[in-house]
Amino acid sequence: MAEDALIVVDMQNDFCPGGALAVPGGDEIVPIVNRLIEAAPHVILTQDWHTAGHSSFASSHPGKAPFQTVTMAYGEQTLWPDHCVQGSSGADFHPGLRWTTAELVVRKGFRTGIDSYSAFFENDHRTPTGLAGYLRERGIAKVSLCGLATDFCVAYSALDAVAEGFSTSVVLAACRGIDLNGSLTAMTRRMREAGVELI
Repeated sequence: MAEDALIVVDMQNDFCPGGALAVPGGDEIVPIVNRLIEAAPHVILTQDWHTAGHSSFASSHPGKAPFQTVTMAYGEQTLWPDHCVQGSSGADFHPGLRWTTAELVVRKGFRTGIDSYSAFFENDHRTPTGLAGYLRERGIAKVSLCGLATDFCVAYSALDAVAEGFSTSVVLAACRGIDLNGSLTAMTRRMREAGVELI
């Protein structure tokens, strides 16, 4: 029988209030995420894990400010404040997250020249993280996602999960969004149209 897995996306200090790229209410979902973790037969975490001076940081582009965009070799890239730098406290998981039962931590965004929103692919949509293969080898056919942020790393992970053939749902009560220029509505629509179950 096919197994189910919970993918907890980027529940890190820098994405919570007080962090470098805080998602409004990001810490509010920790108790809900913990309950999902306790109930899940398999738990996988993603962790944003940027090098210092990463190409997605506005500070790496003179004259550019956070939330502006630039064109990279792989397409348009939103520029962010420096966040989730490898080994920093901002990159650590939220201290209230009960994540020790996780079987796998997928680190993403560690290649300096390319950002990575999805748990499955870098932002070029070609370079895999290996997660799809891991899930298939484990006999996992269904994934549920939660975490931060709804309209970026959660949404892109969900879209790629569907494209890779997994039955996919997003637990909206256990997510919070950034909503950059209407991104929350746009990405919610994209997920629904792609066949992601929004619960």
